[in-house]
Amino acid sequence: MRRFLEVTGFLLTVFGVCGVIRELTGGWLPFMGATRFLTEKVWFLEGREVFTNIVVAALGLVLMIVSERIEKRG
Repeated sequence: MRRFLEVTGFLLTVFGVCGVIRELTGGWLPFMGATRFLTEKVWFLEGREVFTNIVVAALGLVLMIVSERIEKRG
């Protein structure tokens, strides 16, 4: 379980940071837009791409912190 949270948190953090970079550069680096599919397909996230990517990155950091807490308890 701990390893799953670490990997998932790391991937979410990377995808979120890459999405923020992609949005701030105007789509100049299209291969970095893994969360682009989320922001294009969900209607209430349209126009909030940077915010969505920041939330994804923050969620990834939270998952990595939680995985460290699980390690210390177990």
